[in-house]
Amino acid sequence: MHLSCYKREVDGSQVNSISIHRYNMAPTTVRKFESEEQVSVALASYIHHLSAKFITASGTFSVVLSGGTLIDTLRKLTEPPYISSIDWSKWLIFFLDERVVPLDHPDSNYKLAYDGFLSKVPIPASNIFSIKEKLSPEETADEYEQRLKHLVANNTLKTSPTTGLAKFDLMLVGMGPEGHIASLFCWHFQRFEKTKWVTFITDSPKPPPPRITFTLPLINSADHIAMVVTGEDAADAVKVALGKHAADYYPLPVQKVSPEENLTWFLDKEAASEL
Repeated sequence: MHLSCYKREVDGSQVNSISIHRYNMAPTTVRKFESEEQVSVALASYIHHLSAKFITASGTFSVVLSGGTLIDTLRKLTEPPYISSIDWSKWLIFFLDERVVPLDHPDSNYKLAYDGFLSKVPIPASNIFSIKEKLSPEETADEYEQRLKHLVANNTLKTSPTTGLAKFDLMLVGMGPEGHIASLFCWHFQRFEKTKWVTFITDSPKPPPPRITFTLPLINSADHIAMVVTGEDAADAVKVALGKHAADYYPLPVQKVSPEENLTWFLDKEAASEL
């Protein structure tokens, strides 16, 4: 597989379920599992722990969802014991990126999340922050950013003392086979955005082309990030991101992820097969 941010393939290294230091600066834990089913089980336990921790500390739990296979991997949260032991009324849901389509469109990340997860747990509808419809990509990004700033101003969302941006408790992030996260691709200048919280693209390599996306400064203002990667098609990018020579090359977007507290990778056997 060709990874377009790199000039050549790099060697991987064995990564165990321990804390490591990579290209990013955040403390990083890599957890490898035999199957996607085991990833789902472990992820539910991890989220349950953080939910209880943050609700006890601040009264809410702000969670950012991405699309793709991640939503299905959240399925254990909709089953006992989590469905009844989590205080869902305190959750606040946001979207890492979104396709600029109606919310009921098959390509909508909101619809994917609603059908696969949100409709199965009792999170109040007023706590789910989807995009506003019938706007241009630029208008959609600006409106979502302004809404986030309003939520910071009224103390619904925390503020990062480091960046001054919104500080989410947990971001649940997937990774594309070429190492993109959110809708930040190797070849798009938006990956270098420094001032905006939310930006947009009109030429996604996968349809639909118009999307909005959190920027890296906003992503990295999060407290915790779970990087959930499963499947063989991600193995080469995982190898590049976590291999021993990762810092020697121009980084994939995923390698620029560095939250303020901890980055935890959840990998199944296939995704970790090149390590």
